[in-house]
Amino acid sequence: MNQPLMEVRPADLVPELSVVIPTFNERGNVAPLVERLAAALEGLSWEAIFVDDDSPDRTIDAVHEIGARDGRVRAILRVGRRGLAGACIEGMLSARAPVVAVIDADLQHDEKALPSMLDAIRAGADLVVGTRYAGGGEASSFSATRGAMSRFATGLSKRLFRIRTSDPMSGFFMLRRTVIETTAPRLQTQGFKILLDILLTAGPQLRVGEVPYAFGTRQHGESKLDNQVMLDFAGLLLSRATGGLVSVRFLVFGLVGVFGLFVHLLTLRLTLGAGADFVLAQSVATIVAMTFNFFVNNFLTYRDRRLAGWSMLPGLIKFYAVCGVGAVGNVGAASWVFHETTTWWAAGVAGSIVGAVWNYLLS
Repeated sequence: MNQPLMEVRPADLVPELSVVIPTFNERGNVAPLVERLAAALEGLSWEAIFVDDDSPDRTIDAVHEIGARDGRVRAILRVGRRGLAGACIEGMLSARAPVVAVIDADLQHDEKALPSMLDAIRAGADLVVGTRYAGGGEASSFSATRGAMSRFATGLSKRLFRIRTSDPMSGFFMLRRTVIETTAPRLQTQGFKILLDILLTAGPQLRVGEVPYAFGTRQHGESKLDNQVMLDFAGLLLSRATGGLVSVRFLVFGLVGVFGLFVHLLTLRLTLGAGADFVLAQSVATIVAMTFNFFVNNFLTYRDRRLAGWSMLPGLIKFYAVCGVGAVGNVGAASWVFHETTTWWAAGVAGSIVGAVWNYLLS
């Protein structure tokens, strides 16, 4: 005998709000955050989407454990790629609700501001920023260094691009899902400042609101802010200022290359001083600089696919193989310049430029 179909109400299928939470080594924060969201969003239909970058502490297991008991909680596991911006974008695009919020898992953002942010969306805003710098907001828990970085980046972005919010560097915001769907193809997936990127990409027609909140203190896990944040910020601004011609990754690669050039010239000078002829000295300097660039680029430029442990050895060998043609062009161009000018440093620079262009195209 056929069983009667269970009645399914639309509210059970589509939540009103999707909350995206990017995570990396946040296992201890998952349960407290879900509890806080449940209390703050009581009476609303919502879902929480944890987007985890394959955390070594197995954050994903904590999410799955809660999700097995609470259907509002689900997870996206990203393997082989990392980056806060990319995680936020993937989470927002997977949202089922027409309105999406982004909040950190470190418990520093005030989840109690979410209902007020949702009210602002209902009142007509396309995007609402949780701000630390408007009346009622607070960022006293910042360290002196991080506070100075945030204020500098905020002031610079507002002056350069006339951003219409007091906190364009905030990681706590809410927007209509249609906004992310239309801007996603043009957003940078590297870096941290996803809100600023959305504001710059969407343009002045975006209706922006603000809700102040007090920035809290991290409880567990690792801060997503490190010594590359300002570099990511500078890369984002340069990318937008050039209409996307210069990417964040290219900027970092180029800066690493500048330091690699100094390493190259220093090695070249020392090798020439030891009595080697120019071709041998340029070859040694090229290999030393390539090795330096590989390790620094692995740590900074390609950290979303960073190699670790013994996996770096085959990576280094592949890098040598890929850049071998560039190295030949490097030595050839440098030798020609040295033959024509007898200026060792000019020849070294010329060869490095030829090699760098080739290496970036293939790296």
